[in-house]
Amino acid sequence: EAGGVVLGKSADKLFSLSGLFAVYKPKGPTSAGVLNLLKERLLAEAGVQTNGNKRNQVLKIGHGGTLDSAAAGVLVVGIGKGTKMLRTMLAGSKKYTAIGLLGKATDTLDATGKVTEEKPYDQVTKGDLENVLQKFTGVIMQVPPLYSALKKDGERLSTLMKRGEAVEAKPARPVRVYSLSLQQFQPPLFTLDVECGGGFYVRSLVSDIGKELSTCATMQELTRTKQGPFTLEEHALYEDKWTIDEIARSLEHCTSLLPGEPSHKKLKTEHPGETAVSCE
Repeated sequence: EAGGVVLGKSADKLFSLSGLFAVYKPKGPTSAGVLNLLKERLLAEAGVQTNGNKRNQVLKIGHGGTLDSAAAGVLVVGIGKGTKMLRTMLAGSKKYTAIGLLGKATDTLDATGKVTEEKPYDQVTKGDLENVLQKFTGVIMQVPPLYSALKKDGERLSTLMKRGEAVEAKPARPVRVYSLSLQQFQPPLFTLDVECGGGFYVRSLVSDIGKELSTCATMQELTRTKQGPFTLEEHALYEDKWTIDEIARSLEHCTSLLPGEPSHKKLKTEHPGETAVSCE
């Protein structure tokens, strides 16, 4: 059957894909949801029946570094052997553009939560904000948000919180901020560019900046513009490009960005202090 042969070919191509590439995650869905949609698309294009499950070849695919539902931007995806390289992506540096709102605090530290506090902010000047940013550059101590992908007894803190269970705050831990700059200040809104290491929460940063300015602040919007060598402008595939051929092309292009194969082992030991916790 001619049709059967064609299907076989694209399925073969799909299951031979290996490496890392990046997709654009829009605001709204979870990172896992985006990955499932991508997987569905690829299996459908390859004509692989997923429900019949006759000893199906499993498509190995995963993502590195969870982005919150409300956040957008670069999501690094590993396919085939590339799934083993995702851990190193988590420890690497990431860049974000965040919009903060002065004068309001929420329980989730972002716009999706309930407002827990309101304070005046009209005393805050652009100069005040710029001065405060210096305190948050370098290695700083940060308490992760209660609503997060971090786990307690195998369950996400955000899941426990939503069930109404009491969740203790995780202890403050050292995180690294490589650079932090104010892009715009139009009170109550301010826009930051931040480059940080693994395990860093931009929501916590925005909240802490608010407190430091004797008011409060919550994150309105977050976009990840870079993760490791993958940038939003150059590498992130939008949904219309989620095809086997486009991904194959992207994998080819992206291989040159990554450290050579043999240095795999070396990479793992490079950050002994950083545990690969996937955070936004």
